[in-house]
Amino acid sequence: MTTDHDAEFTAWVERTAASLRGTAYLMCGDWHAADDVVQDALVRVYERWHRIRPEAATSYARRVVATATIDRARRPWRREVSSDVLPEVTALREDETPYDVVGALAQLPPRQRAVLVLRFFDDLDVTETARLLGITPGTVKSATSRGLDSLRILMRTPVHAGLSEETP
Repeated sequence: MTTDHDAEFTAWVERTAASLRGTAYLMCGDWHAADDVVQDALVRVYERWHRIRPEAATSYARRVVATATIDRARRPWRREVSSDVLPEVTALREDETPYDVVGALAQLPPRQRAVLVLRFFDDLDVTETARLLGITPGTVKSATSRGLDSLRILMRTPVHAGLSEETP
């Protein structure tokens, strides 16, 4: 690749990496895993940079992030994470009602989670979400409906939890 291609790619990464990281985090619920997924996505985009239209690069990267996150969730050895230290529970004010949205998302099946994150965090429409995930618009609609129903049930009870390790 030429220096111009590298400069274009670098500028694109500076504009989109944080958004991709947020998307990946909401899909997998772990900042370190999100960083790994985004790094893999950036490598794949860089390898194909000369063939990708600039306006399609972010869409392609989102697809790679979603697919990689779903694939990771299907691997049984990646489902459990051990820890020697329990997370701290912060003191809450009486008027605070904490909800662990990321924890609730983590309880959804990987495809439902990916659909909800792409639809509501990345603000993509049904057609674009379907295209990115390689599924039909009807599947996106049913996964959205089922995912939202599940989230409503999971979010009825506030929990005392915060972000897992760090904030973006």
